[in-house]
Amino acid sequence: MALTGIEIFKMLPKTNCKECGFPTCLAFAMALASGKAELAACPYVSEEVREKLAEAAAPPIRPVKIAMKDAEKVIGGELVMFRHEKTFFNPPLIAGLLTTAMGDAQVDAQLDAFAKMQFERVGLMLRPEMFALKDLGDGATFTALAKKVADRTDAAIMLMSDNVDYLKAAAEAIKDRKPVLYAATAANAEAMGALAKELGVPLVAKADNYDALAELSTRLTGMGLKDLILDSGSRTLKQAFQDQVVIRRAALGPKFRPFGFPTVTFPCEMTDDPLKETMYAATFIAKYGGIVVLSSLEPHRVFPLLLQRLNIYTDPQKPMIVTQGIYPINNPDENSPIAITTNFALTYFIVSGEIEGSKVPTWLLIKDTEGLSVMTAWAAGKFSGDDVGQFVKKCGITEKAKTRTLIIPGYAAAISGDLEEELPDWKILIGPREASHIPAFLKSLQQ
Repeated sequence: MALTGIEIFKMLPKTNCKECGFPTCLAFAMALASGKAELAACPYVSEEVREKLAEAAAPPIRPVKIAMKDAEKVIGGELVMFRHEKTFFNPPLIAGLLTTAMGDAQVDAQLDAFAKMQFERVGLMLRPEMFALKDLGDGATFTALAKKVADRTDAAIMLMSDNVDYLKAAAEAIKDRKPVLYAATAANAEAMGALAKELGVPLVAKADNYDALAELSTRLTGMGLKDLILDSGSRTLKQAFQDQVVIRRAALGPKFRPFGFPTVTFPCEMTDDPLKETMYAATFIAKYGGIVVLSSLEPHRVFPLLLQRLNIYTDPQKPMIVTQGIYPINNPDENSPIAITTNFALTYFIVSGEIEGSKVPTWLLIKDTEGLSVMTAWAAGKFSGDDVGQFVKKCGITEKAKTRTLIIPGYAAAISGDLEEELPDWKILIGPREASHIPAFLKSLQQ
C-alpha cells in the first residue's frame, strides 16, 4: 500500500532544513506522497528509511528495461488505469515476428523493411522497435537467425522457444544484446529462471489462467528474478482483452504483486486476417500491452499503430509545441510571402507540410501561443491582433524580407482589423481555413 504524507513524515529527520526545496519536512512528505518530489532531494534521511520508502514508492507495475543495440526502452511502470487520471509513461513496443521456417529472402526483406521504417510526425521519429524470433524445432537455424537480426538491425530481440537448450544457445550467441527470453512455464520454470538469471535478461512468464500465472510469477520472483513480463496465454481477442484489464487492475488496485509486471500480447496468433490483426494490435496498444507482436511489419499496417501509440502516450496536460521563430520553407528570398500561425506542433507540421508541397518559397512565422491551436489561441487571447502585430515587429522578419504582406489563418480572420492598426504599413491577407487549400492559395499570389 502507498504511504500517506503523515506516515512518510514520521520517518523523515524533521530538521526543516529546506535543502530539499520545501519549507518544512511535512511539506516535503506531502509532496513525496503525491509523487511531486523525489526522496533523493533529502540529504539527511537514513539508508534504512530510504530503503523502506523506496519500496513503498515503487511503481505497482515494475518498469522493465528492454535493450536495443544503442538504446534502451522501458515498458511497464504505469500508475493509472485511465490516461485522463494522470498519464501513461512507457509506450508498448511494436514487434515483428520472424520464424525459423522463413527463407533467407523473406527474413532479409523484413530486416530491410525494418531499417527503412521510420516516420516523422510532429517533430518526432516514429518506428517499430523489436523482433520476436520463434524457433520451430531447428536449434542451429534459430541461433543463426538471432545472429542475423542482431548483426543487421538495432532492434530489441525476443527469443521464443520451447527448448531451453536452443534458447540458451541463441541467447548466448547474442548475449550482448540482452534479449528477452520466452517463455517460462510451470514445467520449465527452474531451467528458464536460472538461464534468465545467469544472463541478466528479462523473462516472459506464461500460464493459461490467472491462478497459474500468479503462482508462476511468485515462483520466479522467489528465485530472485525481478524483470518479468507476463503472457496470459489467451489467443482470442475477447479473452486476451479481458486478461489485460484484469492484470492491470489487480496490479494497481489491491497492488497484487504477482501481476505487477508488463505484459506481452500476440495479435499475430489470433487471426490470419491482416486487417483484423492490425485492429487487434490497436486494442492492445490502448489496453494494456507492453509488447505487441505482429506477424509482419508493413508500413501501411504499422504507421496507424504508431500514430495511435503516440496519441495515447502523449501527456494530455503538456501540449506538443515548436519553438517560436521564423521558419524558411522552399528557400524563400526577400520577395517571398510571409505567413503566420501558432506553435501547436500539429498545426505547424500540417501547415509547413502544405507550404512545402506547394513549392512556393515562403517565410512561416511561428508565434508562441503556449501550444494552443489557432482557434483556441484566439479565444484565449493569445493570438490577438495586438500580440501578433508586436511579434511581427520584433521577430526580425523585416530584416529578411521586403515583403509587407502578412497571411493570417482563415480561422483568425477576426484579428485582421486590429492587426492592420498595429501594422499600418502592412497588407493583411486572410488565408484559407483548411490547410489543404494552402497550396492553391499561395500559387494564386504568384499570378
